[in-house]
Amino acid sequence: MRLDPFRWGCTFAAAVMLCGLTLFGYGKDGMNHKNQQVVRRTHGDGRWFPGDKAALSKMIDEYIGAAQVSPIKGRIIGAISPHAGYIYSGPIAGYVFRVIKEQAAKGEAPDTVVILGFSHRGGFGGVALMDGDTVRSPLGETALDKDAAALLTSNRPSVYLDYAPHNGEHSAENQIPFVQAVLPGARLVVGLIGDHDPKTFNELSAGLGELAKAKKILVIASSDMLHDPDYTLVTRTDQASLKNVATLQAQELLKHWSYENQIFCGMSAVAVTMRFVEKQGCREGIVLRYRNTGDDYPDSRGNWVVGYGAVVFPLPAPGPR
Repeated sequence: MRLDPFRWGCTFAAAVMLCGLTLFGYGKDGMNHKNQQVVRRTHGDGRWFPGDKAALSKMIDEYIGAAQVSPIKGRIIGAISPHAGYIYSGPIAGYVFRVIKEQAAKGEAPDTVVILGFSHRGGFGGVALMDGDTVRSPLGETALDKDAAALLTSNRPSVYLDYAPHNGEHSAENQIPFVQAVLPGARLVVGLIGDHDPKTFNELSAGLGELAKAKKILVIASSDMLHDPDYTLVTRTDQASLKNVATLQAQELLKHWSYENQIFCGMSAVAVTMRFVEKQGCREGIVLRYRNTGDDYPDSRGNWVVGYGAVVFPLPAPGPR
């Protein structure tokens, strides 16, 4: 059975207003009543990615294994990874996580991964960070970094702890199983950006800069690219957007973005990530892979085409001593 890419994309709330399942052993409030820890759960299980541990692990391993990448010089501190249903975006996300996995094997694993996304179910003010002790996907539980969240929210009114926007499907959570697969020792901060206010961007990017002084972090912007029936338009627009990403032109991207022209559906996460990496000394974004549904499913052309890009942002490699 062919799956409709519209339902697996990230455009309209009506396509994605789905609630998660209550997992065995956990109440509806996300509380593990045996030890009183707050355990959050992913809501895309069985929808955007397999709900079975073995099937999900196999799928992720295959995507990462199939990604052909050149070694990246310099430690990766930021990335853009797509978030649609895995059968569509997973092969592209595999490129991002292949290079992250390779760097981790060489001792460059981050202490904390900050995943930034947005809610498909509506906007809100500022940045809502997931609270709780751990987050659980079909691959298991990963600790939420409470210290990192406390630092990000300190004296920043636009950044706060609030689980309500996370309590349902959202774009950030599709990165969680990939992170669990390649960075099993990392802690997580999961943030949803609810607006496009410059104050929000400034406070969050400044907080990430401060956090980077205390910990080795990796910031991942979870975002697909343009959605439109016109395959040629999507391809042309996405390639132009990726050129601006590669040259760290966040303001140029924001200039072209609008609710009617969502060159990145997670534009706020992309903009914040790009500002953060540039202030850290990153000089370029490396585009690892680009595809859209029109490339892989030609019958989607004229119906609904969604673009997916894989980008990493490394610090300049240290010179010889």
